[in-house]
Amino acid sequence: MDITLLLMAFFSSIGLVFAYLAVVERDLVKAIIFSAVQSSAYAAMLYLLRAPDIVLVYLPVAVGLYPAALLFLVGKTEKEDGE
Repeated sequence: MDITLLLMAFFSSIGLVFAYLAVVERDLVKAIIFSAVQSSAYAAMLYLLRAPDIVLVYLPVAVGLYPAALLFLVGKTEKEDGE
């Protein structure tokens, strides 16, 4: 079996697990971090599919800019207990 297919299956599984964790997580900061890890796994899959030009745009936006903006916005909100 080709190593590329095994790596695609591995990164696909990692992406799926972290996407699920990002959706079910109640803490916004952890959900943003899970989403960034999921984006990294998908970027690795794009690289394995030989699309480096897309990876060069996807990584800074999906792993850098988007989580940074969300973390900045979450930091501006107040944390209150819902009791």
